[in-house]
Amino acid sequence: MNDAELVDRAREAFEGAYVPYSEYPVGAALETADGEVFLGCNIENANYSNSLHAEEVAIAEAVKNGHDEFTRLAVASAAEDGVTPCGMCRQTLAEFGDADLPVLCDEGDHIAEYVLGDLIPNTISLQTLEDAEANRATDGK
Repeated sequence: MNDAELVDRAREAFEGAYVPYSEYPVGAALETADGEVFLGCNIENANYSNSLHAEEVAIAEAVKNGHDEFTRLAVASAAEDGVTPCGMCRQTLAEFGDADLPVLCDEGDHIAEYVLGDLIPNTISLQTLEDAEANRATDGK
């Protein structure tokens, strides 16, 4: 599947969005290491903090189905405005993807491409937590 086809799948995903408050549907298409594609759409809640983002829905679906290695993510909104994953979704992607994970963003007649490490440098990782623990142990704190 090429980049444009993956973006088309993200466009397909936003059709299922539940967005009565923002009226801003977003879709995500997440490709796994073995080529499967999992879709997600945003699902809003009246208190907003309980809303689900398209990327996290796609990640959850993939992980639920036994996948934890991803090769690409495409994100699209009905506005075709080049929406990128938010900080929370970027951190979640970093749990499963390397810094060079391509993130494709739909700009309508163009696809903007980023890599995850540029979108969220210096993520919190298992290594970050282990380093902090080691520092506490050597500092006696």
